[in-house]
Amino acid sequence: MKTFQITLLKGDGIGPEIVDQAVKVLNKTAEKFHFSVTYDEALLGGAAIDATGQALPSETVEKCKASDAVLLGAVGGPKWDSLPGNQRPEAGLLGIRGALGLFANLRPAVIFEALKEASPIKPEIIGDALDIMVVRELTGGIYFGQRGRDTKDGVESAYDTERYSVPEVERIARIGFEMASKRNKKLCSVDKANVLESSRLWRATVARIGEEYPDVELTNMYVDNCAMQLVRNPKQFDVILTSNIFGDILSDEASMISGSIGMLASASLGKNQFGLYEPIHGSAPDIAGTGLANPLATILSVAMMLKYTLNIPEAAQAIEDAVAKALTKARTADIHTEGMKKVTCEEMGDLVCELL
Repeated sequence: MKTFQITLLKGDGIGPEIVDQAVKVLNKTAEKFHFSVTYDEALLGGAAIDATGQALPSETVEKCKASDAVLLGAVGGPKWDSLPGNQRPEAGLLGIRGALGLFANLRPAVIFEALKEASPIKPEIIGDALDIMVVRELTGGIYFGQRGRDTKDGVESAYDTERYSVPEVERIARIGFEMASKRNKKLCSVDKANVLESSRLWRATVARIGEEYPDVELTNMYVDNCAMQLVRNPKQFDVILTSNIFGDILSDEASMISGSIGMLASASLGKNQFGLYEPIHGSAPDIAGTGLANPLATILSVAMMLKYTLNIPEAAQAIEDAVAKALTKARTADIHTEGMKKVTCEEMGDLVCELL
């Protein structure tokens, strides 16, 4: 029996409770598909600041590197908002991505049949199904560029630098094309090449890598137009490939088309498919401990872990099918509709396990 080592970064707010439910589902899946899982916990974000004074302790990095994959809850909260930017919980999140070399962020935006009515987009625009994959570069660009503050002519100013190298674009482009080749063979590269020099480099490099994938249709789109088209005609997209900052914004927009940010998983991948998996929603400290949290995005993140890192796709599909069935029987508060049974975070985890 194969055994996998998973590091848990439960984080802040609702992080611990949603991770606990995801672990419960993973254990049930392991039992069904005949593999085993061992766990190690480490601190990240506000919890790490409180315990060690650092958002990303070195011990956390070491534990993550020694594991097969990492499962993260959420970080941040108003308790730490007064700290300088480089000392806030979110700095730990950026730091762990860099420390683990997680350069590719996969964010699927999928509408479950049972939740179609929850989408703010009209049914005739969504059609029968919607399944978009945003491939976002994660360790370059403006979030990792040179930044600072200075004073010129007596006026205070601040700057953040958008910079990409050819190798950085090449490796994320290949991830995007590989993903598209396994789906509907359509890739839309999003940039701002009419204004930004970094985007011109991005576009030229993606086009060159695209020559290696003649079966994939490559199109280019400016980021502002893409933001509009996601609302106007989301069905035109299959795989969206884009930079760190544009991907941050567009993936959140795409996620809301699905009806609830509490339903969407993500994967951050490095070399050899090593990955960190997390829901895309925040830590929601206002509902922590109340049972109102929705664990399904974290549970679906476990499905992505099984698919992309642990390479047990049939187990991943079983979790996705169980989530789809659970949505026809009960809902957590954030996605509840009249006439449907309302359940707590723990009860939803139990229901998914029951349906596996």
